Amino acid sequence: MLKECTTPRFLLAAPQSGSGKTTVTCAILRALLHKKLKVAAFKSGPDYIDPMFHSLVIGAESRNLDLFLAGRENIKRLFAKNAAGKDIAVLEGAMGFYDGLGRTAEDSAYDVARTVKAPVILILNAKGAALSLAAQIKGFKTFRPDSNIQGVILNNVRKMSYLYYKEVLEQEAETKLLGFLPPLEDCSFASRHLGLVTAGEIQDLDVIVEKLAAAAEASLDFEGLFTIAQTAAPLPYEPLVLPEPKPCRIAVAWDKAFCFYYQDALDLLTSLGATIIKFSPLTDKTLPPCDGVYLGGGYPELYARELMENTAMRGALHDALAQGLPCFAECGGFMYLLEHFETTDRSFDWVGALPGSCHMTKGLQRFGYISLTAKQDNIFCRAGESIPAHEFHYSDSTNNGTAFAAVKGSGRGSWECGHATPDLYAGYPHFHLWGNVRFAENFVSRCAEYARLQGQPK
Repeated sequence: MLKECTTPRFLLAAPQSGSGKTTVTCAILRALLHKKLKVAAFKSGPDYIDPMFHSLVIGAESRNLDLFLAGRENIKRLFAKNAAGKDIAVLEGAMGFYDGLGRTAEDSAYDVARTVKAPVILILNAKGAALSLAAQIKGFKTFRPDSNIQGVILNNVRKMSYLYYKEVLEQEAETKLLGFLPPLEDCSFASRHLGLVTAGEIQDLDVIVEKLAAAAEASLDFEGLFTIAQTAAPLPYEPLVLPEPKPCRIAVAWDKAFCFYYQDALDLLTSLGATIIKFSPLTDKTLPPCDGVYLGGGYPELYARELMENTAMRGALHDALAQGLPCFAECGGFMYLLEHFETTDRSFDWVGALPGSCHMTKGLQRFGYISLTAKQDNIFCRAGESIPAHEFHYSDSTNNGTAFAAVKGSGRGSWECGHATPDLYAGYPHFHLWGNVRFAENFVSRCAEYARLQGQPK
Protein backbone atom coordinates (compact mmCIF):
# COMPACT_ATOMS: atom_id res chain seq x y z
CA MET A 1 0.00 0.00 0.00
CA LEU A 2 1.38 3.40 -0.99
CA LYS A 3 2.41 5.89 1.68
CA GLU A 4 3.58 9.50 1.39
CA CYS A 5 6.57 11.38 2.77
CA THR A 6 5.87 15.09 3.27
CA THR A 7 9.09 16.20 4.99
CA PRO A 8 10.29 19.59 3.66
CA ARG A 9 13.55 19.12 1.73
CA PHE A 10 16.09 20.54 -0.68
CA LEU A 11 19.21 19.29 -2.47
CA LEU A 12 22.44 21.28 -2.56
CA ALA A 13 24.17 20.89 -5.94
CA ALA A 14 27.09 22.44 -7.80
CA PRO A 15 28.51 22.60 -11.32
CA GLN A 16 31.46 20.40 -10.34
CA SER A 17 33.41 18.89 -7.48
CA GLY A 18 35.46 21.41 -5.52
CA SER A 19 32.73 24.05 -5.45
CA GLY A 20 32.34 23.76 -1.67
CA LYS A 21 29.23 21.57 -1.38
CA THR A 22 30.37 19.73 1.74
CA THR A 23 31.50 22.94 3.45
CA VAL A 24 28.20 24.71 2.72
CA THR A 25 26.18 21.62 3.65
CA CYS A 26 27.91 21.27 7.02
CA ALA A 27 27.44 24.99 7.69
CA ILE A 28 23.72 24.79 6.96
CA LEU A 29 23.23 21.57 8.95
CA ARG A 30 24.84 22.99 12.08
CA ALA A 31 22.97 26.30 11.72
CA LEU A 32 19.68 24.37 11.46
CA LEU A 33 20.55 22.56 14.68
CA HIS A 34 21.14 25.92 16.33
CA LYS A 35 17.55 26.72 15.36
CA LYS A 36 16.43 23.63 17.35
CA LEU A 37 15.20 21.80 14.26
CA LYS A 38 15.18 18.04 13.78
CA VAL A 39 17.30 17.51 10.67
CA ALA A 40 17.84 14.57 8.31
CA ALA A 41 20.98 14.58 6.15
CA PHE A 42 21.66 12.68 2.92
CA LYS A 43 24.42 12.37 0.33
CA SER A 44 23.79 11.36 -3.28
CA GLY A 45 26.17 8.80 -4.75
CA PRO A 46 28.39 6.12 -3.18
CA ASP A 47 30.71 8.33 -1.10
CA TYR A 48 31.33 7.14 2.47
CA ILE A 49 33.26 10.12 3.82
CA ASP A 50 30.92 13.09 3.34
CA PRO A 51 28.11 11.39 5.32
CA MET A 52 30.58 11.00 8.21
CA PHE A 53 30.93 14.80 8.26
CA HIS A 54 27.15 15.22 8.14
CA SER A 55 26.72 12.69 10.96
CA LEU A 56 29.14 14.43 13.30
CA VAL A 57 27.55 17.78 12.51
CA ILE A 58 23.96 16.71 13.27
CA GLY A 59 24.63 13.97 15.82
CA ALA A 60 22.72 11.35 13.82
CA GLU A 61 23.61 9.05 10.96
CA SER A 62 23.61 10.63 7.51
CA ARG A 63 22.44 8.34 4.70
CA ASN A 64 23.49 7.68 1.11
CA LEU A 65 21.01 7.91 -1.76
CA ASP A 66 22.64 6.08 -4.68
CA LEU A 67 20.31 5.20 -7.54
CA PHE A 68 22.72 2.78 -9.19
CA LEU A 69 23.55 0.87 -6.01
CA ALA A 70 20.10 0.74 -4.41
CA GLY A 71 17.54 1.37 -7.18
CA ARG A 72 14.88 4.02 -7.62
CA GLU A 73 12.11 2.48 -5.50
CA ASN A 74 14.48 1.68 -2.64
CA ILE A 75 15.83 5.24 -2.69
CA LYS A 76 12.28 6.51 -2.15
CA ARG A 77 11.81 4.04 0.71
CA LEU A 78 15.10 4.94 2.35
CA PHE A 79 14.55 8.66 2.04
CA ALA A 80 11.05 8.38 3.50
CA LYS A 81 12.22 6.12 6.34
CA ASN A 82 15.08 8.38 7.39
CA ALA A 83 13.26 11.69 6.86
CA ALA A 84 10.19 10.60 8.84
CA GLY A 85 9.48 12.84 11.83
CA LYS A 86 12.11 15.42 10.84
CA ASP A 87 11.46 19.14 10.38
CA ILE A 88 13.65 19.35 7.28
CA ALA A 89 15.87 17.14 5.11
CA VAL A 90 19.10 18.42 3.53
CA LEU A 91 20.61 16.47 0.64
CA GLU A 92 24.12 17.01 -0.70
CA GLY A 93 24.68 16.20 -4.36
CA ALA A 94 27.73 14.40 -5.73
CA MET A 95 30.12 15.75 -8.37
CA GLY A 96 28.46 18.14 -10.82
CA PHE A 97 24.66 18.37 -10.76
CA TYR A 98 24.14 16.55 -14.08
CA ASP A 99 27.17 14.22 -13.85
CA GLY A 100 25.77 10.70 -14.00
CA LEU A 101 26.48 7.29 -15.44
CA GLY A 102 28.79 7.50 -18.43
CA ARG A 103 27.79 10.36 -20.71
CA THR A 104 24.26 10.64 -19.28
CA ALA A 105 22.54 12.33 -16.35
CA GLU A 106 21.30 8.93 -15.15
CA ASP A 107 22.03 8.35 -11.43
CA SER A 108 23.31 11.94 -11.03
CA ALA A 109 22.39 14.37 -8.26
CA TYR A 110 19.81 15.76 -10.71
CA ASP A 111 18.32 12.26 -11.02
CA VAL A 112 18.25 11.83 -7.23
CA ALA A 113 16.51 15.20 -6.81
CA ARG A 114 13.85 14.16 -9.36
CA THR A 115 13.39 10.79 -7.66
CA VAL A 116 12.73 12.18 -4.18
CA LYS A 117 11.01 15.35 -5.47
CA ALA A 118 13.54 17.71 -3.88
CA PRO A 119 13.87 21.32 -5.06
CA VAL A 120 17.47 22.25 -5.83
CA ILE A 121 19.75 25.01 -4.56
CA LEU A 122 22.84 25.60 -6.69
CA ILE A 123 26.16 26.37 -4.99
CA LEU A 124 28.59 28.38 -7.12
CA ASN A 125 32.21 29.11 -6.36
CA ALA A 126 32.10 32.84 -7.13
CA LYS A 127 35.82 33.51 -6.80
CA GLY A 128 37.04 35.41 -9.87
CA ALA A 129 33.58 35.72 -11.47
CA ALA A 130 30.87 38.38 -11.74
CA LEU A 131 28.11 38.62 -14.38
CA SER A 132 29.26 35.30 -15.82
CA LEU A 133 27.62 33.69 -12.79
CA ALA A 134 24.23 34.60 -14.25
CA ALA A 135 25.04 32.70 -17.45
CA GLN A 136 26.06 29.70 -15.38
CA ILE A 137 22.88 29.79 -13.31
CA LYS A 138 20.69 30.20 -16.37
CA GLY A 139 22.48 27.39 -18.18
CA PHE A 140 22.01 24.95 -15.32
CA LYS A 141 18.34 25.90 -14.90
CA THR A 142 17.45 25.46 -18.56
CA PHE A 143 19.69 22.49 -19.45
CA ARG A 144 16.87 20.22 -18.29
CA PRO A 145 13.31 21.64 -18.05
CA ASP A 146 12.67 19.76 -14.79
CA SER A 147 15.90 20.84 -13.06
CA ASN A 148 13.82 22.43 -10.28
CA ILE A 149 16.66 24.84 -9.38
CA GLN A 150 14.95 27.38 -7.14
CA GLY A 151 17.82 29.23 -5.52
CA VAL A 152 21.56 29.92 -5.53
CA ILE A 153 24.22 30.26 -2.84
CA LEU A 154 27.49 31.94 -3.75
CA ASN A 155 30.56 30.44 -2.09
CA ASN A 156 33.95 32.04 -1.57
CA VAL A 157 32.78 35.64 -2.11
CA ARG A 158 32.98 38.67 0.14
CA LYS A 159 29.95 40.60 1.36
CA MET A 160 30.57 43.76 -0.66
CA SER A 161 30.87 41.84 -3.93
CA TYR A 162 27.78 39.79 -3.16
CA LEU A 163 25.66 42.85 -2.40
CA TYR A 164 26.99 44.69 -5.46
CA TYR A 165 26.06 41.91 -7.92
CA LYS A 166 23.02 40.36 -6.20
CA GLU A 167 20.31 42.38 -7.97
CA VAL A 168 21.71 42.04 -11.48
CA LEU A 169 22.38 38.31 -11.05
CA GLU A 170 18.81 37.72 -9.88
CA GLN A 171 17.41 39.74 -12.79
CA GLU A 172 19.57 38.13 -15.46
CA ALA A 173 19.23 34.55 -14.17
CA GLU A 174 15.63 34.90 -12.95
CA THR A 175 16.61 33.03 -9.80
CA LYS A 176 16.65 34.06 -6.14
CA LEU A 177 20.05 34.38 -4.44
CA LEU A 178 19.95 32.94 -0.94
CA GLY A 179 23.16 34.44 0.42
CA PHE A 180 26.85 33.64 0.43
CA LEU A 181 29.73 32.21 2.39
CA PRO A 182 32.90 34.34 2.57
CA PRO A 183 36.39 32.88 2.12
CA LEU A 184 37.21 31.00 5.32
CA GLU A 185 40.80 29.85 4.96
CA ASP A 186 40.96 28.11 8.34
CA CYS A 187 37.78 26.10 7.70
CA SER A 188 38.86 23.77 4.89
CA PHE A 189 38.92 19.99 5.18
CA ALA A 190 42.11 18.10 4.30
CA SER A 191 42.16 15.41 1.60
CA ARG A 192 44.00 12.19 0.81
CA HIS A 193 43.90 9.56 -1.96
CA LEU A 194 40.25 8.53 -1.45
CA GLY A 195 38.95 12.08 -0.93
CA LEU A 196 38.54 14.03 2.29
CA VAL A 197 40.17 12.67 5.41
CA THR A 198 37.55 11.09 7.64
CA ALA A 199 35.71 13.38 10.01
CA GLY A 200 36.98 11.56 13.09
CA GLU A 201 40.57 12.41 12.17
CA ILE A 202 40.06 16.20 12.32
CA GLN A 203 40.69 17.13 15.94
CA ASP A 204 39.18 20.61 15.73
CA LEU A 205 36.26 19.64 13.48
CA ASP A 206 33.64 20.98 15.90
CA VAL A 207 35.42 24.35 16.07
CA ILE A 208 35.55 24.52 12.27
CA VAL A 209 31.88 23.62 11.90
CA GLU A 210 30.87 26.20 14.49
CA LYS A 211 32.74 28.87 12.50
CA LEU A 212 30.98 27.71 9.34
CA ALA A 213 27.60 27.80 11.07
CA ALA A 214 28.25 31.33 12.38
CA ALA A 215 29.14 32.48 8.87
CA ALA A 216 26.01 30.80 7.48
CA GLU A 217 23.76 32.37 10.10
CA ALA A 218 25.20 35.80 9.29
CA SER A 219 25.03 35.58 5.51
CA LEU A 220 22.46 33.00 4.33
CA ASP A 221 18.73 33.56 3.87
CA PHE A 222 17.29 30.79 6.04
CA GLU A 223 13.74 32.01 5.59
CA GLY A 224 14.28 31.59 1.85
CA LEU A 225 15.72 28.11 2.40
CA PHE A 226 12.68 27.09 4.46
CA THR A 227 10.31 28.46 1.84
CA ILE A 228 12.00 26.43 -0.90
CA ALA A 229 12.08 23.28 1.25
CA GLN A 230 8.34 23.56 1.83
CA THR A 231 7.63 23.55 -1.91
CA ALA A 232 8.70 19.88 -2.12
CA ALA A 233 5.82 17.76 -3.37
CA PRO A 234 4.65 14.73 -1.34
CA LEU A 235 6.75 11.67 -2.17
CA PRO A 236 4.73 8.46 -2.70
CA TYR A 237 6.49 5.19 -1.86
CA GLU A 238 5.68 1.57 -1.13
CA PRO A 239 7.24 0.12 2.05
CA LEU A 240 9.21 -3.10 1.63
CA VAL A 241 7.94 -6.16 3.50
CA LEU A 242 10.83 -8.12 5.01
CA PRO A 243 10.78 -11.78 6.14
CA GLU A 244 10.58 -12.89 9.76
CA PRO A 245 13.77 -11.88 11.65
CA LYS A 246 16.40 -14.56 12.25
CA PRO A 247 18.36 -13.77 15.42
CA CYS A 248 22.15 -13.69 15.15
CA ARG A 249 25.14 -11.55 16.16
CA ILE A 250 27.32 -9.87 13.52
CA ALA A 251 30.65 -8.35 14.56
CA VAL A 252 31.42 -5.23 12.49
CA ALA A 253 35.00 -3.88 12.27
CA TRP A 254 34.79 -0.22 13.30
CA ASP A 255 37.84 1.96 13.86
CA LYS A 256 40.23 4.28 12.00
CA ALA A 257 41.26 1.51 9.59
CA PHE A 258 37.78 0.17 8.82
CA CYS A 259 35.00 2.75 8.70
CA PHE A 260 33.32 2.61 5.25
CA TYR A 261 29.76 1.37 5.76
CA TYR A 262 26.32 2.30 4.52
CA GLN A 263 24.22 2.82 7.64
CA ASP A 264 21.06 1.76 5.83
CA ALA A 265 22.74 -1.56 4.99
CA LEU A 266 23.59 -2.10 8.67
CA ASP A 267 20.01 -1.17 9.58
CA LEU A 268 18.77 -3.74 7.05
CA LEU A 269 20.82 -6.47 8.73
CA THR A 270 19.32 -5.39 12.05
CA SER A 271 15.78 -5.50 10.62
CA LEU A 272 16.47 -9.04 9.41
CA GLY A 273 17.38 -10.12 12.95
CA ALA A 274 21.08 -9.30 13.40
CA THR A 275 22.50 -7.65 16.48
CA ILE A 276 25.43 -5.46 15.40
CA ILE A 277 28.50 -5.61 17.65
CA LYS A 278 31.34 -3.21 16.85
CA PHE A 279 34.96 -4.20 17.37
CA SER A 280 38.41 -2.89 16.44
CA PRO A 281 40.99 -4.97 14.54
CA LEU A 282 43.49 -2.31 15.59
CA THR A 283 43.08 -2.47 19.37
CA ASP A 284 40.90 -5.42 20.41
CA LYS A 285 42.68 -8.69 21.15
CA THR A 286 39.91 -11.02 20.04
CA LEU A 287 36.59 -11.12 18.24
CA PRO A 288 33.50 -10.47 20.35
CA PRO A 289 31.12 -13.44 20.68
CA CYS A 290 29.45 -13.49 17.26
CA ASP A 291 27.86 -15.59 14.53
CA GLY A 292 29.31 -13.64 11.61
CA VAL A 293 31.78 -10.88 10.83
CA TYR A 294 31.63 -7.86 8.51
CA LEU A 295 34.93 -6.22 7.54
CA GLY A 296 34.20 -3.00 5.66
CA GLY A 297 36.47 -0.72 3.66
CA GLY A 298 38.59 2.13 4.91
CA TYR A 299 42.29 2.85 5.19
CA PRO A 300 44.04 -0.32 6.42
CA GLU A 301 47.14 0.68 4.43
CA LEU A 302 47.67 3.63 6.80
CA TYR A 303 47.72 1.29 9.80
CA ALA A 304 49.61 -1.66 8.32
CA ARG A 305 52.07 -1.91 11.21
CA GLU A 306 49.41 -1.66 13.93
CA LEU A 307 47.29 -4.30 12.21
CA MET A 308 50.31 -6.61 11.92
CA GLU A 309 51.38 -6.10 15.52
CA ASN A 310 47.92 -7.07 16.83
CA THR A 311 48.78 -10.75 16.42
CA ALA A 312 46.06 -11.85 18.84
CA MET A 313 43.29 -10.38 16.67
CA ARG A 314 44.85 -11.69 13.46
CA GLY A 315 45.03 -15.17 14.95
CA ALA A 316 41.51 -15.06 16.35
CA LEU A 317 40.04 -13.98 13.02
CA HIS A 318 42.10 -16.52 11.04
CA ASP A 319 41.00 -19.38 13.30
CA ALA A 320 37.33 -18.29 13.35
CA LEU A 321 37.14 -18.15 9.56
CA ALA A 322 38.91 -21.51 9.26
CA GLN A 323 36.16 -22.95 11.45
CA GLY A 324 33.42 -21.59 9.17
CA LEU A 325 32.44 -18.26 10.78
CA PRO A 326 30.41 -16.43 8.07
CA CYS A 327 32.30 -13.43 6.72
CA PHE A 328 31.57 -10.41 4.49
CA ALA A 329 34.76 -8.50 3.63
CA GLU A 330 34.90 -5.69 1.08
CA CYS A 331 37.81 -3.62 -0.21
CA GLY A 332 39.95 -2.76 2.85
CA GLY A 333 38.41 -5.68 4.73
CA PHE A 334 39.35 -8.01 1.88
CA MET A 335 42.91 -6.63 1.89
CA TYR A 336 43.22 -7.37 5.61
CA LEU A 337 42.30 -11.04 5.05
CA LEU A 338 45.25 -11.55 2.68
CA GLU A 339 48.61 -12.86 3.86
CA HIS A 340 50.64 -9.69 3.43
CA PHE A 341 50.55 -5.97 2.72
CA GLU A 342 53.62 -5.03 0.69
CA THR A 343 55.41 -1.69 0.45
CA THR A 344 58.57 -0.81 -1.47
CA ASP A 345 60.78 -1.61 1.52
CA ARG A 346 58.96 -4.12 3.72
CA SER A 347 56.19 -6.67 4.08
CA PHE A 348 53.50 -6.62 6.79
CA ASP A 349 51.83 -9.86 7.89
CA TRP A 350 48.05 -9.69 7.95
CA VAL A 351 45.35 -12.29 8.66
CA GLY A 352 46.25 -14.87 6.00
CA ALA A 353 42.74 -16.27 5.65
CA LEU A 354 43.20 -15.87 1.89
CA PRO A 355 46.41 -16.50 -0.07
CA GLY A 356 48.15 -13.54 -1.67
CA SER A 357 49.26 -10.00 -0.89
CA CYS A 358 48.17 -6.43 -1.61
CA HIS A 359 50.03 -3.22 -2.34
CA MET A 360 49.39 0.44 -3.17
CA THR A 361 49.54 1.72 -6.74
CA LYS A 362 49.93 5.18 -8.28
CA GLY A 363 46.37 5.47 -9.58
CA LEU A 364 42.78 4.34 -9.19
CA GLN A 365 42.18 0.69 -10.02
CA ARG A 366 39.00 -0.45 -11.81
CA PHE A 367 37.20 2.71 -10.69
CA GLY A 368 33.43 3.17 -10.99
CA TYR A 369 30.04 1.47 -10.96
CA ILE A 370 29.85 -2.20 -11.91
CA SER A 371 27.33 -5.05 -11.94
CA LEU A 372 28.44 -8.27 -10.22
CA THR A 373 27.06 -11.66 -11.33
CA ALA A 374 27.89 -14.78 -9.32
CA LYS A 375 29.63 -17.60 -11.16
CA GLN A 376 28.95 -20.07 -8.35
CA ASP A 377 26.62 -20.55 -5.40
CA ASN A 378 27.90 -18.69 -2.32
CA ILE A 379 27.01 -17.14 1.02
CA PHE A 380 25.07 -14.32 -0.67
CA CYS A 381 23.37 -15.86 -3.67
CA ARG A 382 23.00 -18.58 -6.28
CA ALA A 383 25.07 -18.71 -9.44
CA GLY A 384 23.67 -16.23 -11.98
CA GLU A 385 22.26 -13.79 -9.41
CA SER A 386 23.61 -10.25 -9.42
CA ILE A 387 23.98 -7.02 -7.49
CA PRO A 388 25.15 -3.49 -8.43
CA ALA A 389 28.51 -2.52 -6.93
CA HIS A 390 31.23 0.12 -6.92
CA GLU A 391 35.04 0.09 -6.90
CA PHE A 392 37.21 2.97 -5.67
CA HIS A 393 40.72 2.04 -4.51
CA TYR A 394 44.37 2.79 -5.13
CA SER A 395 45.55 -0.64 -4.02
CA ASP A 396 45.66 -3.93 -5.87
CA SER A 397 46.29 -7.55 -4.92
CA THR A 398 47.92 -10.66 -6.34
CA ASN A 399 44.70 -12.62 -5.80
CA ASN A 400 41.54 -10.63 -6.62
CA GLY A 401 39.42 -13.77 -7.02
CA THR A 402 37.22 -15.16 -9.80
CA ALA A 403 33.88 -15.89 -8.10
CA PHE A 404 31.98 -13.00 -9.73
CA ALA A 405 31.88 -11.53 -13.21
CA ALA A 406 32.07 -7.72 -13.10
CA VAL A 407 30.78 -5.52 -15.91
CA LYS A 408 31.25 -1.74 -15.93
CA GLY A 409 28.07 0.25 -15.46
CA SER A 410 28.69 1.84 -18.84
CA GLY A 411 29.11 -1.61 -20.40
CA ARG A 412 32.68 -0.73 -21.43
CA GLY A 413 34.87 -3.31 -19.71
CA SER A 414 34.57 -6.54 -17.71
CA TRP A 415 36.71 -8.72 -15.44
CA GLU A 416 36.51 -11.41 -12.76
CA CYS A 417 36.75 -10.63 -9.06
CA GLY A 418 35.89 -11.73 -5.55
CA HIS A 419 36.27 -14.83 -3.43
CA ALA A 420 33.03 -16.59 -2.49
CA THR A 421 32.17 -19.80 -0.66
CA PRO A 422 29.13 -20.93 1.37
CA ASP A 423 30.71 -19.10 4.33
CA LEU A 424 32.53 -16.10 2.83
CA TYR A 425 32.51 -13.19 0.40
CA ALA A 426 35.71 -11.17 0.08
CA GLY A 427 36.66 -8.80 -2.72
CA TYR A 428 37.42 -5.25 -3.78
CA PRO A 429 33.87 -4.28 -4.89
CA HIS A 430 31.68 -2.43 -2.40
CA PHE A 431 27.95 -3.00 -2.63
CA HIS A 432 24.91 -1.66 -0.87
CA LEU A 433 22.80 -4.51 0.53
CA TRP A 434 19.66 -2.64 -0.53
CA GLY A 435 20.80 -3.25 -4.10
CA ASN A 436 19.65 -6.86 -3.69
CA VAL A 437 17.95 -7.47 -0.37
CA ARG A 438 18.19 -11.22 -0.94
CA PHE A 439 21.97 -10.94 -0.39
CA ALA A 440 21.34 -9.51 3.07
CA GLU A 441 18.69 -12.12 3.84
CA ASN A 442 21.01 -14.95 2.84
CA PHE A 443 23.91 -13.56 4.88
CA VAL A 444 21.76 -13.23 7.99
CA SER A 445 20.31 -16.71 7.40
CA ARG A 446 23.82 -18.18 7.22
CA CYS A 447 24.82 -16.36 10.43
CA ALA A 448 21.66 -17.59 12.17
CA GLU A 449 22.38 -21.14 11.00
CA TYR A 450 25.93 -20.84 12.33
CA ALA A 451 24.49 -19.70 15.68
CA ARG A 452 22.10 -22.66 15.74
CA LEU A 453 24.88 -25.16 15.00
CA GLN A 454 27.16 -23.63 17.63
CA GLY A 455 24.38 -24.04 20.18
CA GLN A 456 24.10 -27.78 19.56
CA PRO A 457 25.97 -30.29 21.73
CA LYS A 458 29.38 -31.18 20.31
